[in-house]
Amino acid sequence: MASYKPVVVQSFPKLGEKITQDTLYWKNYKTPVQIKEFGAVNKIDFSPIPPHNYAVTASSRIHIYGRYSQEPIKTFSRFKDAAYCATYRDDGRLLVAGSEEGVVRLFDISGRAALRQFDGHTKAVHVVDFLSDKYRIFSGADDYTSKLWDIPSATEIVSYSEHTDYVRCGCTSKLNTDLFVTGSYDHTVKVFDVRTEKSVMTVEHGQPVESVVLFPSGGLLVSAGGRYVKVWDILKGGQLLVSLKNHHKTVTCLCLSSSGQRLLSGSLDRHVKVYSTTSYKVVHSFDYAASILSLALAPEDETIVVGMTNGVLNVRHRKHEESKERFPKKKRPGYRTFVKGRNYMPKQEDFFVSKPVRSHLKKYDKLLKSFQVSKALDVVLEARNRTPEITVAVMQELNRRGTLKNALAGRDETQLSILLAFLIRYVVEPRFAPMLIKVAEMIIDIYLPVVGQSAVIDKQFLRLQEIIEKEIDYQAELLEVLGMMDALFATMTRKKATSLEENKTHGILRVPEQATSN
Repeated sequence: MASYKPVVVQSFPKLGEKITQDTLYWKNYKTPVQIKEFGAVNKIDFSPIPPHNYAVTASSRIHIYGRYSQEPIKTFSRFKDAAYCATYRDDGRLLVAGSEEGVVRLFDISGRAALRQFDGHTKAVHVVDFLSDKYRIFSGADDYTSKLWDIPSATEIVSYSEHTDYVRCGCTSKLNTDLFVTGSYDHTVKVFDVRTEKSVMTVEHGQPVESVVLFPSGGLLVSAGGRYVKVWDILKGGQLLVSLKNHHKTVTCLCLSSSGQRLLSGSLDRHVKVYSTTSYKVVHSFDYAASILSLALAPEDETIVVGMTNGVLNVRHRKHEESKERFPKKKRPGYRTFVKGRNYMPKQEDFFVSKPVRSHLKKYDKLLKSFQVSKALDVVLEARNRTPEITVAVMQELNRRGTLKNALAGRDETQLSILLAFLIRYVVEPRFAPMLIKVAEMIIDIYLPVVGQSAVIDKQFLRLQEIIEKEIDYQAELLEVLGMMDALFATMTRKKATSLEENKTHGILRVPEQATSN
């Protein structure tokens, strides 16, 4: 009896990720640390001075974390309702925060009680920040107003009421002590100069604005809202430079790297995109477990912290290469010891003794060897998300044997649901489509008499039909485009000049010399 030959799993070429300097740079972070907060994290801000602690605003509390601490080293909890947008001053000594009750509070990092309280807003204050002179604060609230406050006297300096919807984001200029920017749900971003009575510039974003960032030079402004991230040139009167649409859900937060050469955006689609500020192309992407509300980078990009809607704080620290090894390496046998005799060629009088190699069969191969075709298919379907190539290879082997229909028949609701889920996921992949379409046809033939007995199975059949119909529509559109391209290429081909046209010069026909001689 011939020995059993294992199933040959066809290998397909994989499109690997292109390794760039950005890939190496942004992947050089350790395994993330997860910290659970009391509510959705709406703001993260790093202290500008060492050791660069960071303030996390969630629910009705502000927690101060050390760079590597997993427990807060300080907490500000003097809020009756939700707190918003806790932000450090440039010297790292003061912290300002808004609140749901419409009050702006100023805290000393070394104390616990509020140093100042600014009353004037009638609704929730979602954005606060220090002007670069360190003695004034601006705030934006749901009462459509933006206000400027004087810290020493705790009084209101000026109030702007130009927005027609909630003011939910803003930032200040690091170069100009009188300039700040606000973004609103009225789809506009306004630039204010506190020396004037109204805004000096307005740009139309097109969607409710969730976040704004000024470049360190002060010449470029970035706004995020809806699925768009837009870059504006302030020096050219608010001209739109580029509109980026790389997220498929609302973009909630923006952040610049320490060098200013990379822009980061976080979204409800659970992704953080990293853009180059020269080409505005995505150079890297991070995936997270929940929708992202806030994002912050430590100085020198040492730590990236992301706050999510489920109240989880995700902290990634950069890896540091250790210059010295902790343990000296043990002296191992030299390379020559292992390769000794490997290249020896046996002579004619030598006897060659080969060591028998024992082959270990996979579980599905053992079942196929014993003709348990249904169980073999069940085994490979259990690992459907990781190795679809093996699943399809087993299906091809069963089809070759003529037992595929037997393996597909006689399944209960759970087993059939797993099989249909696999088809739904991979039936339109070009690598697997020829085999899986045949499997789908067999399943329809076998289980058509019992359709309508299970709502789950019926829903999966409808989903499979929808996917195949959509793929047919795509193929039809591609064929149309191919026909258009063929027509375009046909018209672009140059027409060869005839011998008569080559002999024409200035409208006079040249007669060949041979004709004249005759």
